[in-house]
Amino acid sequence: MSESTKKWYVVRAVSGKEKKVKLHIEDEISRLGLSEYVTQVLIPTEKIYQIRKGKKISKERSFFPGYILIEADLVGEVPHVIKNVNNVIGFLGAEKGGDAVPLRMVEVNRILGKVDELAESDEELNIPFIVGESIKVIDGPFNGFNGTIEEINEEKKKLKVMVKIFGRKQPLELSFLQVEKES
Repeated sequence: MSESTKKWYVVRAVSGKEKKVKLHIEDEISRLGLSEYVTQVLIPTEKIYQIRKGKKISKERSFFPGYILIEADLVGEVPHVIKNVNNVIGFLGAEKGGDAVPLRMVEVNRILGKVDELAESDEELNIPFIVGESIKVIDGPFNGFNGTIEEINEEKKKLKVMVKIFGRKQPLELSFLQVEKES
C-alpha cells in the first residue's frame, strides 16, 4: 500500500467523547487488521492553565471539540467501520450523509503545526480577555469581587481591573490566573 493514497479526514464525534472514540477506532482498526489503511488518529489538544485552590494546574482541552483527525485510505470497509464506532456522528463532508471530503494539505499542516506549537509552548497562556469585559476575581484578597478590565499587559500576563469596593471604584493589578470571565 503506497503512502501517497492516504489523506486526512475529519470525523465528527459526540463532544466530550473524543478520547473514547479515538480508542475505539484504533481498537476496531487493529482488530479487523486494517492498520495499513489507517495511519493516525489524532485529537488536536491544547494545554490550558487554571488556578484551583490556590494552585496552578494544567489541563488538556480539545482544540476542536467534537472533531477527530484521521489519516487514512478510505477504501473498502474502512469508512463503514469508522462510522459504526460508538459516539461517531460521521465524516465531515460536502453534504450530509455524503462521501468524506479530505482536508487539503495546507489545512492539515496548519492544524498539525498549531498542535505542535501548543504542545511545545508549555507555559504559554492564551489571552482570553478583552478590555471592557466583566470578570470575577477567583484568587487573592479580593476573591469574589466583580470588576471590569481596563488594561491588558500581555508580557507580564497582568490585567488592570476596576473593582467596586465599598461603593467606590478601585484599580487592581491582577494576574490572568486570578480572574475568570463572569458568566
